[in-house]
Amino acid sequence: MGSSLEAARNLFFQGVEHFEKGRLEAARTAFEGSLALAPGRPSVLGNLGITLFRLGSFKDAVPLLRQATAGDPAYADGWACLALTHEALAQWQDMASALERACSLRPQQAQYWFKRGQVLLRMGQAKPALQALDRAVEIDPEYADAWCARGSLLRELNRLPEAATCFEHALACGGDQELNTYYLDSVRNTSAPPPRRYVEGLFDDYAQDFQSHVVEQLRYQGHERLLRPLLESGRRFHRALDLGCGTGLCAQLLHPVADAIDGVDISQAMLDEARKAGLYRHLTHADIAVYLQEEIVSADLVSAADVFIYVGDLDIVFRSVRRILAPEGCFAFTVEAGDDQDLRLMPSLRYTHSESYVRNLAAKYGFHIDRIDRAAIRFDQTRPIEGLYVYLR
Repeated sequence: MGSSLEAARNLFFQGVEHFEKGRLEAARTAFEGSLALAPGRPSVLGNLGITLFRLGSFKDAVPLLRQATAGDPAYADGWACLALTHEALAQWQDMASALERACSLRPQQAQYWFKRGQVLLRMGQAKPALQALDRAVEIDPEYADAWCARGSLLRELNRLPEAATCFEHALACGGDQELNTYYLDSVRNTSAPPPRRYVEGLFDDYAQDFQSHVVEQLRYQGHERLLRPLLESGRRFHRALDLGCGTGLCAQLLHPVADAIDGVDISQAMLDEARKAGLYRHLTHADIAVYLQEEIVSADLVSAADVFIYVGDLDIVFRSVRRILAPEGCFAFTVEAGDDQDLRLMPSLRYTHSESYVRNLAAKYGFHIDRIDRAAIRFDQTRPIEGLYVYLR
């Protein structure tokens, strides 16, 4: 019995050494050997669970970490890793519960409070999320990511001056310069350009649930409202170019009236979803402004439904579309209506465009305005968001 325990102990320390030197598979083998010789040891269970987490074997890590924390309820590292494992599996309630234990065991660990704030916010619990983020920056006033997260939450709560202060703190603490400047501009209502990685990341994360969320929950019908006049005109299009095509809502409507539909989107995950329908001839992963500047093939329909709210300045878009649009071709798009300023980045991190802004760009690049309609493009809670439906030729 003594020799088995000694062997288990030696394997455990070998596992620790392998883990510290980044040899994770070797660490796994050593911890598994130790556990076989000394079953139920919380330290071995926990280290094996943490190793499996680092290897990306999240489902295998969960039972080991649960056993480890059950055997040693004061095992703070085990609770913290269990929380991160639940995060990787999108098990938010379990993550929140594990973080609650970790925070109680190590109340001065700012990172635990930061992660707790993140998961509570994801679960829609804004008040306790803010309290957790308050605690994180109280413990570590130089915690740039926590300041940024706190600012984003205050921005969503429409507490804009406080949000601005948080983003300023994040920048002063060395936080992400591009993103925090963008967030700061949003609460100051300026017209800063969006960072590509913000928009790309937003829609990559959103892709799988996009159609059900925007159509069913937000009651989004902007694409249908935009394209209906074109579908009812009886016209057929040789090539339709769907800017910001997303998962392919527009293609479903255009397919009967277009010989070919090409799509471009900044999100690869969105394109992967769009490809499943088989309605597009070509799908291109690109920023639409960059794509349009390089495009040489003409189109007799260029559409953009609820896309320009994430683009901002449309000068390059108008210039490039004018270059590739076939004679008598149609440029149809929506924007979120803004009246008091040509172009504005809102706290929602979306842009508004005034009708005068659209008309001035149309005149600048030689478009004829067929019509501009005002109507809701989606709903925020129960409040309709007014948009402009624009048809240029």
